[in-house]
Amino acid sequence: MSDDQVKLPDPAELKRLAASRPDQLRGIAAELAKGRRIPELEPLFAEPPRGADDPEVELRACLLGELALMGVSWRERPGLEAYAARLRELGHPLSWLPGERLDLEHRFGVRVRGAGPVKSAGQLRGRFPEIPATEAGAEAGRTAQEVRDAERAREAARAFTAGGWAREPETRFFTLPEPLGDDDFGMAFLQELPLDCLAGETGRGGALACLTAADDVANELYSASFNGGVDGRPQHGAYARLHAWRGLYAMLGLPAGMPFLDAVRYAADCRWLRFMAFTRWFHHDTADVGFAVLDPSRTRVAVLAATDTGD
Repeated sequence: MSDDQVKLPDPAELKRLAASRPDQLRGIAAELAKGRRIPELEPLFAEPPRGADDPEVELRACLLGELALMGVSWRERPGLEAYAARLRELGHPLSWLPGERLDLEHRFGVRVRGAGPVKSAGQLRGRFPEIPATEAGAEAGRTAQEVRDAERAREAARAFTAGGWAREPETRFFTLPEPLGDDDFGMAFLQELPLDCLAGETGRGGALACLTAADDVANELYSASFNGGVDGRPQHGAYARLHAWRGLYAMLGLPAGMPFLDAVRYAADCRWLRFMAFTRWFHHDTADVGFAVLDPSRTRVAVLAATDTGD
């Protein structure tokens, strides 16, 4: 490698970081992606990866993920695509991701002035259209049956647990005996479900649900992992992207082998809610999120809630 090409940190240091501070190793990849031109970085992918557990391979895998977030398509650069293909053969988790940034990811890593965490009912109503409560929704909620799936729940919440959010997220899944009308999928419905986050009095702020879309949910998952919790560690772009996509697939109950564009189309046919409730479970301090999704058949519901302030 010539002097004008990128040199990786010392292998011993990479090994130490991979074992004790993977967040710092991922941070190095993020800095390389931001601070170097693509022609400088491409030689790093000239040699195929030796093994998925090699710290240098891990750094390059993270770098591929960071480049994709920046709009670099692996498919348009043979060296990157070949390296990614070998990572897939080795079973590296980051190799599952799309080789280019999809439209659903348009908000990942983009800061919008004034669009911080939603902490009040007024903020939520100001950004998203509220869904009025209906008695039909409440009646349907009372017919819901919970479906327990611990692994799916872990995947849906990993963006928060990996980032170190203070409280264990609540992830629950339900089925309905009959299709639910879109207008009845609101807070009246959610409050009839056996959810810890909605249990008890709602306080002066009440409870409300607003209509949103899959890209809003994916962006919150990405941001939670990217930034880390108050007492956690940031996961940086590549792994935040992984946790966002895995969380979205888990919420929708999709198999990992479904093509990403098919998953995007499926998500667009779903009904998505962002909800807020002033119960004891939420703290309305640093960050709180509540999401629910109704599948295209209108008979399956997933709920995900998280708060970044512990008791």
